[in-house]
Amino acid sequence: MPAVRLSIPELTERMQTFVHSKSWYAAESKRPQTPKNLAISLSLEVAEVLEHFQWREETLDKTKLAAELADVTLYLLQLASVSDIDLEEAVLEKLKINQTREWDTNSTVS
Repeated sequence: MPAVRLSIPELTERMQTFVHSKSWYAAESKRPQTPKNLAISLSLEVAEVLEHFQWREETLDKTKLAAELADVTLYLLQLASVSDIDLEEAVLEKLKINQTREWDTNSTVS
């Protein structure tokens, strides 16, 4: 059976449903879903991705790496959502900018 493919808005909706089901948006939540907290969590998950490559060129466990990449994606989707950023639009705009960017110079465009 082929995998179900979802758009960024569909993935975001599923992530939001999950977060709501855990009551993490509630005022009294022990895991307040603020942009700052989500950015910190995103950074921590990215560090867990890096652990897969510490002292080696390839991961030893692609299944565990996939799980960490999924965590990164979910935090990224949620951070964009609570920050009212259309991630799909932002990615497309960044791709346009990157098309004109000179990669091997001291350009300050990021």
